[in-house]
Amino acid sequence: MSNDAMSVATATESAKTASIEMKVEAIVIAVSDVDRAKSFYSRLGWRLDADFVVGNAFRVVQFTPPDSACSLQFGKGLTSAEPGSTKVIYLVVSDIEAARAELVARGVDASGVFHRAGPGQPPISGRDPEGRSYSSFATFSDPDGNGWLLQEITHRLPGREAAQDTTFSSSSELAAALGRAASAHGEHERRAGGQRDDNWPDWYAQFMVAEQTGRPLPT
Repeated sequence: MSNDAMSVATATESAKTASIEMKVEAIVIAVSDVDRAKSFYSRLGWRLDADFVVGNAFRVVQFTPPDSACSLQFGKGLTSAEPGSTKVIYLVVSDIEAARAELVARGVDASGVFHRAGPGQPPISGRDPEGRSYSSFATFSDPDGNGWLLQEITHRLPGREAAQDTTFSSSSELAAALGRAASAHGEHERRAGGQRDDNWPDWYAQFMVAEQTGRPLPT
């Protein structure tokens, strides 16, 4: 088969694969003490989905973070990896400071919020000064050293949109979204000559849905 024919075949196969729904269901981490890990993740307020034991050789514990489509599994007989060997698991949040504050309130030793001036640059204390999506972080680890990286995403890059539904997992998350909408709407009214926009509820709704689903924001 020629290179051109192979390229066409590969592209065709990729297109077929892309049309099939595929979702990451769960990630598996290694822990040294299952009950200690279970206690830690329970303290985070994550939903306990399962704790199945089969004899002395197998046990699976599953937790799901609030509003997450992907779950976390650990236990006995699941993986040959060394406990604590998973160093970076992304945990996406819409408000980095509120998320960190909640972790600390639950007794988690979370890092301070930080950002970077650019890719590969050293961390700088504080949230990204421009409030850019994908740019503000915080970290924490479980008792074995499995590491979590909180990343603030308020709107997604084109092509990275999730489902078109808009959901908020807590009142603080909704309040933060309303605050961003209010700030953006103030700029909208300023550009319109300072006239009051009586249709502000519709504008807020359009902004909040567009921000969460990655669609173009209203101006």
